[in-house]
Amino acid sequence: MVTIPTIISLLIAYLLGSIPTAVWIGKSFYGIDVREYGSGNAGATNTFRVLGKKAGIPVLLIDALKGYFAVSLVYIFAEEPISEAAFVNYQLALGIAAVVGHIFPVFAGFRGGKGIATLLGLMLAVHYQGALVALSVFILVFSLTRFVSLGSMIAALSFPFIIVLVYSATVPSLIVFSMFVAILVLITHQKNIERLVRKEESKANFSLKNLIRQVGEDD
Repeated sequence: MVTIPTIISLLIAYLLGSIPTAVWIGKSFYGIDVREYGSGNAGATNTFRVLGKKAGIPVLLIDALKGYFAVSLVYIFAEEPISEAAFVNYQLALGIAAVVGHIFPVFAGFRGGKGIATLLGLMLAVHYQGALVALSVFILVFSLTRFVSLGSMIAALSFPFIIVLVYSATVPSLIVFSMFVAILVLITHQKNIERLVRKEESKANFSLKNLIRQVGEDD
């Protein structure tokens, strides 16, 4: 049964996801709406492409935190007692609400990003071990190819196998969610897939090594 606290928590999660980090940072500090340039998405990758590392790094971190904090609302709104399966279901519902908010943000005319960073935050909050392994897959693919899109898709496709085969997950909703991650990422990357097939996909003009060095310099 859906209760009033549950509805309120889902609304808050959606609003958290709707914070258009890339749009606000771009307009506030650079006078640029990143959606009018590059891929047209209000996400971290396009921010890196259009505005560079100093804008891209905070967008990436904040967008991931949106998903993480949205899932963490479960500790405020979950009613006791609650089973493990119900707890995970609640976490996933909150996280998905945040991802939907990122893709269709109410604060930015419902024109958002692809939700990859927010999805990562969700994954870290729900199953950090599997998320870290998937992130390692992304880092490996990106390091070898410099294609952010390809790294994201392969990491997402690997997530269900990591959850089921490596960590032997038994909660049905978690297994279904891991498959949902793979499908969602493929759907949101249709144009990237087409460009990869045509060999027209742009390689990232930054490397992980440079990002790590940049973070160190900013600190």
